[in-house]
Amino acid sequence: MRKIIVCTFLTLDGVMQAPGGPDEDAESGFEHGGWQKPVADDEVGAAIAGWYEHSDAMLLGRKTYDIFASYWPTADPGNPFTARMNSMHKYVASRTLTSVEWQNSTLLEGDIVDALRKLKASDGGNINVVGSGDLAQTLMRHDLVDEYRLTIHPVIIGTGKRLFADGVIPAALEPVSVSTTKGGTIVGVYRPNGKPSYDSY
Repeated sequence: MRKIIVCTFLTLDGVMQAPGGPDEDAESGFEHGGWQKPVADDEVGAAIAGWYEHSDAMLLGRKTYDIFASYWPTADPGNPFTARMNSMHKYVASRTLTSVEWQNSTLLEGDIVDALRKLKASDGGNINVVGSGDLAQTLMRHDLVDEYRLTIHPVIIGTGKRLFADGVIPAALEPVSVSTTKGGTIVGVYRPNGKPSYDSY
């Protein structure tokens, strides 16, 4: 059974929208695109590289696929991520795309939840979900997330899409590893661990 791992960059107040640049995702008038680079550091880069060591595929929603497919095929070959991103297999979940042209990409067909369950049951390594906020919501609703790998950066944005948006199904999380970089970013790995428990003082 393959693991589906949600890999996401978050602000301290939980925003995941457009970490990579001002033009990445301006939906709903979002004006804070590109918030991650000023608060990232070398340790963050090393942690992100580690996310891919035991993964051989990515699972992407349509918007993230479009962003990546327009960037990585012509990205700087000196960037250590370029060859990795291009060579990994990409599974794309979309209701609107009819084909995918980026090398090693496969468009998932039919009911997306059924397709994802079959993907988890197939042979292979871990599958990283990168960005793809709407897809992550679907995965969480159907209990398909095996692990969260999060970088939580020391910046507050106030508006924007959130990974754990209103209406998310409550869940307890087991911390696998949590550390803080010299720049103040929390790098956390968590696994779902049933439902939350409640008590009082």
